[in-house]
Amino acid sequence: MSNVPLNNTNNQLSNPFEKSKAIKPSEIKKKKGKGLKRKVLSHIGLSLVGLLFLAPFAWLVLTSIKTSDEIFAIPTVWWPKEIQWSNYVHAIQKIPFLKYTWNTVVICFFSIVGQLLSAPLVAYGLARIKFTGRNILFLVMIGTMILPFQVTMIPVYVLFNKLGMLDTFLPLILPNFFGTALYIFMLRQFFLSIPFELSESAKIDGASEFRIYWQIILPLSKPALYSVALFTFLASWGDFLGPLIYLTDPEKWTLSVGLKAFIGEFDVEWELLMAASTLFTVPIIILYFFVQRQFIQGITLTGFK
Repeated sequence: MSNVPLNNTNNQLSNPFEKSKAIKPSEIKKKKGKGLKRKVLSHIGLSLVGLLFLAPFAWLVLTSIKTSDEIFAIPTVWWPKEIQWSNYVHAIQKIPFLKYTWNTVVICFFSIVGQLLSAPLVAYGLARIKFTGRNILFLVMIGTMILPFQVTMIPVYVLFNKLGMLDTFLPLILPNFFGTALYIFMLRQFFLSIPFELSESAKIDGASEFRIYWQIILPLSKPALYSVALFTFLASWGDFLGPLIYLTDPEKWTLSVGLKAFIGEFDVEWELLMAASTLFTVPIIILYFFVQRQFIQGITLTGFK
């Protein structure tokens, strides 16, 4: 056996540890300080951008508590001399606000139910069931996203007219039970990120395809489902063109259409319109506050933990 000096090998093995020990505490503090500065600067930048996006809403709220003279005063009155909380009372009394709110809530609720029943089911078939023409069908569905609402507006209106559904909530609710291409695409991408081994092991245990979808895939897809529900709520809550086209009875109007009552032929009651618009916006903020965590998880499309 050849004599190999063990000291050299020990020195070579110990070199990495010696290098790591050679780092001075002052250098570590500098690195931590730089990281802390970057975090502080990033938070300051995000806060400034947040204030920029918050400015329109702040102006909306401030306008809602001013008098009509203060709204058009020159120079601009940034804060009213006396807060006009009565604008909110008058705004609710000016129009049947609670009735319009109830109509909007009914449409939003059934629209969300329709999307959550149809979109995940279609997305599951396109993502996890192999059949002939699946990719072609998916491409055709994606192609429908290019068509704007204005292109299909007249044919769909004629269809609902032939079915006798005009001046009802059905034209605003029924399309959601057939799925929306955007939500189907989102859910399909989410379902693809879930390991297929889960489905294969369930099939070995004798589970049917629907049972796999209902008991395995859907429970793992709650973040994506929250996102779809929130998007559907926002689309239905703020929809103006749909109710304007299909609803002719003022008793069936939604809030978005009812707000136009503050716009007269010759003048606009801006303080009341801004007060009603603030009340119109508050439910969206409250809902997002409670589901923001699930919403962000769904948008990132991370499937399995």
